[in-house]
Amino acid sequence: MTIARPVRALIVAVVFAVCLLVVHFAGSSPSKASVFKLDSHERDPNLDPTHEPEGILRRTSKGYLPGPEGTERINATLLALVRNGELSGMLQAMNDLERTWNHKFNYPWTFFNDVPFTEEFKRRTRAATKAECHYEVIPDEHWAKPAWIDDDLYRESVKMLKENEIQYADKISYHQMCRWNSGMFYRHPALEHMQFYWRVEPKVHFFCDVDYDIFRYMQDNNKTYGFTITLYDAPHSIPTLWPETVKFLAEHPEHVHSNNAMDWLTDRVRRPEHNANANGYSTCHFWTNFEIADLSLWRSKAYEDYFNHLDRAGGFFYERWGDAPVHSIALGLFEDKSRIHWFRDIGYQHIPFFNCPNSPKCKGCVTGRLTDGEAWLNREDCRPNWFKFVGMG
Repeated sequence: MTIARPVRALIVAVVFAVCLLVVHFAGSSPSKASVFKLDSHERDPNLDPTHEPEGILRRTSKGYLPGPEGTERINATLLALVRNGELSGMLQAMNDLERTWNHKFNYPWTFFNDVPFTEEFKRRTRAATKAECHYEVIPDEHWAKPAWIDDDLYRESVKMLKENEIQYADKISYHQMCRWNSGMFYRHPALEHMQFYWRVEPKVHFFCDVDYDIFRYMQDNNKTYGFTITLYDAPHSIPTLWPETVKFLAEHPEHVHSNNAMDWLTDRVRRPEHNANANGYSTCHFWTNFEIADLSLWRSKAYEDYFNHLDRAGGFFYERWGDAPVHSIALGLFEDKSRIHWFRDIGYQHIPFFNCPNSPKCKGCVTGRLTDGEAWLNREDCRPNWFKFVGMG
């Protein structure tokens, strides 16, 4: 590991020069927008029962009204990576989402595990929904540590991550999960013909009644990715992720979209220490424990090339690269940012953070509250940066 540090320092030294080339390739220009301040107490018109926003509610010809005769479901699934021991947390999340949304549309659930699901898990999750449930085992070749990962280097890397107090660094299953969620899940045969998915994790909460078909909204409005919360990542968990990204972009400038979100990925204003410790990356990322996405994003040549580059670099194991920064960097570089949508009307919580709209349709959360944790956690909110550089669409 001591030999690798001078090499890493050399990489860092050239990063900023290469970043200038990347910005040139991407056609990005500094944002002229003033700093966006989110007013969390502003009413959300999409949830106002007297309001009919364009393209969202009251469009019977497109199937947005609830009920089996009006849903016109499209090719989509609710997706969960979950262990048998997380059954109670999964049932709580299912009950919330079924109550607030899915009982109106009955989209199927697809559960993934690296071992077979128990009969109890199947019986109780089936009882929680009227929709179809599918139970899938992840193939060993999708879950196991790749052959090119050096075991000695992995063990030494884990020691360094623990010294920097990086959570879950010593859990091999966590590294495997991050890699699977980043670039393997969409390769599973069960999703081969699927178009959209909504990722749901155990113990998450949903607070607001939503009366329109989320997946059809995505399709009809040409959206490919939906989020509720964006945060800053722990920079010491991903120190070489951005340098590896810059290296990839130098080799593949053709993948960068002309309407990218490079400014969001490289902003130095609000958390400059993160930008420095992550070697040029702001660490802003979509919190992917909630994500609604078109699977064509990950099946694209740009993303496949990018993931394969990162996978070979080894950072899913030698560091703690998560699917959240990996997906977010890819979206910020390779996707048209106008196709990324903030679902401000979906009340959501994954401890300790909330997305809580201001609407009478929401119960159980406090409007304007980002976290129920310590006050310093409010600094982790990266939504104002997204709104500053991209907007609220």
